[in-house]
Amino acid sequence: MVEIKEKNFVSAVLYVHNAQQHLAEFLKKINGILAENFEHYELICVNDQSTDESVRIIADFAKGLEGASVSVLHMSYYQGVELSMNAGMDLAIGDFVLEFDKISGDFPDELLMQIYQTSLKGFDIVSAAPKRAERWTSKLFYQVYNRAAGKRTMLRTESFRILSRRAVNRVHSMCQSVPYRKAVYANCGLKTETLVYEPRERKGAICPEEKEMRRDMAFNSLILFTNLGYQVSSLLAGIMMLAALFIGIYTVVIFVGSRPVEGWTTTMLFLSLAFFGVFAIFAIIIKYLSVLIDLVFTKQQYVIEGVEKLK
Repeated sequence: MVEIKEKNFVSAVLYVHNAQQHLAEFLKKINGILAENFEHYELICVNDQSTDESVRIIADFAKGLEGASVSVLHMSYYQGVELSMNAGMDLAIGDFVLEFDKISGDFPDELLMQIYQTSLKGFDIVSAAPKRAERWTSKLFYQVYNRAAGKRTMLRTESFRILSRRAVNRVHSMCQSVPYRKAVYANCGLKTETLVYEPRERKGAICPEEKEMRRDMAFNSLILFTNLGYQVSSLLAGIMMLAALFIGIYTVVIFVGSRPVEGWTTTMLFLSLAFFGVFAIFAIIIKYLSVLIDLVFTKQQYVIEGVEKLK
């Protein structure tokens, strides 16, 4: 038992979507650690339109809880991890905020306090990451992302993380919406750290809705936070410009070396010049759009049905 508890107020934001199998055990584990180590804390469960008994389990858990605040944030419809966690982060008021993207207790209990103690050493964002990613799709995504992003970010699979209030405020000042939190956190300019652990259990299967949401998020994050889209588009525009230039040179060679049909040379030169100019304009537009993406994010898009105060 910890004799002197931490004075900092901690918010724990949990993403919940059809998690009845492990939810009660996970809530008990997180609450036990926080209750033992902190004087004041709150639990925010973001219910992303669960169709199982998840909400009832949270309500039953809150009935017997003392000394902590428990809230359930009900999303109006299924909106995926990113938007749901954004909603939960907006509701959190703690000096430090714990983010749990999934209901999985595969980490050792002491790890939670280890990342908190690490954050007190000057790291505004500290993440807990398993030693290995279980899904090959995750490995492929992070390889492509890290290569395209260069040395700015090195992302990997994470289980949960803690953010200081300064980090939360910095992220909110950077953009109106947070389309991919890990990428924004990595690019916020604050000190970050990752603690690696050996997972105790294998994660469960992902629902079809989350698979589709993850695919969209992966594509969007590659466009928003890396130069991959700009590089590919610029390469294609460059190839088409070279092709147009080659056609122009070929037209001149044919005109000098033989007798083409009257008007053919003029037409081909005009077409090659026109295509060259069009793809040059496309290259400028692509660069312009990439700059806009770097500067502006879309407005917040999550929709909340209501907030239920349980404790």
